[in-house]
Amino acid sequence: MDLTPFSFDLPEALIALRPAEPQDSARLLVVHGDGRLEDASVRDLPRYIAPGDVLVFNDTRVLPSALKGVRPARNGASRDVTVDVNLVERIDGRSWLALARPGRRLKEGDTIQFADGFSAVITGRREGGEIELEFDCEGAALEAALDRHGAMPLPPYIARRRPADAKDRETYQTNFAGEEAASVAAPTAGLHFTPRLLEEIDAAGIARETVRLHVGLGTFKPLEEKHLLENKLHEEWRRLTPEVAARLNKARAAGNRIVPVGTTAMRTLESCAEDDGTLNAATGPTDIFLKPGDRIRATDALVTNFHLPESSLFMLVCTLMGTEVMQAAYAHAIREGYRFYSYGDACLLLP
Repeated sequence: MDLTPFSFDLPEALIALRPAEPQDSARLLVVHGDGRLEDASVRDLPRYIAPGDVLVFNDTRVLPSALKGVRPARNGASRDVTVDVNLVERIDGRSWLALARPGRRLKEGDTIQFADGFSAVITGRREGGEIELEFDCEGAALEAALDRHGAMPLPPYIARRRPADAKDRETYQTNFAGEEAASVAAPTAGLHFTPRLLEEIDAAGIARETVRLHVGLGTFKPLEEKHLLENKLHEEWRRLTPEVAARLNKARAAGNRIVPVGTTAMRTLESCAEDDGTLNAATGPTDIFLKPGDRIRATDALVTNFHLPESSLFMLVCTLMGTEVMQAAYAHAIREGYRFYSYGDACLLLP
């Protein structure tokens, strides 16, 4: 598959480095299946979602998984090496896959010291450039150490331009995140939903449900040829409980719409759907890859942010709406100065 239809040019000035304040004041581009576009605000969302429709949120919690450490000098070198580490995938209770800079100066067996009493040993390297880290603590103790010493894992297009800070602890975490911290990126469409907006949604008679997908760094990466050839993406852990599946099936049978908030919630639902759209409970990994030509079975509309060109996420929204419609919508958003990516504005897609 040629990726050219999923490419577009984005002025760097439109990449949002901070969210709107308050976060529910972000702009909302409403995209209809016939190509009609409406400029609105996220606060207008209840106008477009009918009573009885169900918004489905991903309630995963982001782990403060960006670390700074030091690899002590070795082999007679006079200087320690400062190391930036981003955890990308949990291996077990003590070990993680990670990206590290400067990766070429790190070897298997090296120790990286992050703080007094908090370190990790490099136990292996992967073909994609990731390193395997085994920490000196595990489970709840490791999560506590990461919470104390880590920073929020801002996407590279933000991190290149500013460091994460204390404010990101609030703004890069949804208001409905659960207790389990396991994602290394936020389900960013959910960041717009302030307590005030959630109250307005409830008052409008719109139902809310949650699923969980632990977001991996690969979600936001540009597509590679192997993804197209293998027809699958990196695996991510997801869960749809029997109770939520039953309520969603009941709502849809009654003629109400199922509206995922974010592509991770949508991928969770679509990975659990039968051909007729019936949802089955599931817990475990999914590598679902939605692209034009695939059938959307359990999604009637979608709230999502603006995505990177040639990414699996832009391909996903094109699958729902059509590539020509989404290219026209993105061209409009660029002309009108919408803010893009994780901290940017939102779209409501209505097929």
